[in-house]
Amino acid sequence: MNKQRKARVLVAKAGLDGHDRGAKVVARALKDAGLEVIYTGLHQTPDQIVRIAIQEDVDAIGLSLLSGAHLSTCKRILEGLAEKGLEDIALVVGGTIPKADINQLKEIGVTEVFPTESDIDVIVSFFTRISQH
Repeated sequence: MNKQRKARVLVAKAGLDGHDRGAKVVARALKDAGLEVIYTGLHQTPDQIVRIAIQEDVDAIGLSLLSGAHLSTCKRILEGLAEKGLEDIALVVGGTIPKADINQLKEIGVTEVFPTESDIDVIVSFFTRISQH
């Protein structure tokens, strides 16, 4: 990360899920904590998310998923980042994620997972911490 600028986080909503309240709450909290936040809006494809991450030169992607497509979506985003040599961009996932899938997400390269019951302060602290590396 470039120490001369604020950490940049892309908050993204993938797929057909139209519920973005949680993503907006996290985006606002990250912004209030001093991070630069870019929000994609609804219905983004994994390829669009990777493209926006590159265009916006982000340090991390916060991906909100409630649709149950978290494994395939994360795989596609991680593959897209790897194809561009951008494995250093952290992919953090939140939303309706079954506990049984958390280890599998981390095994494929997801940096951290925050299920829906996660405390907003813990999420902000995590993004702040990773943005300082």
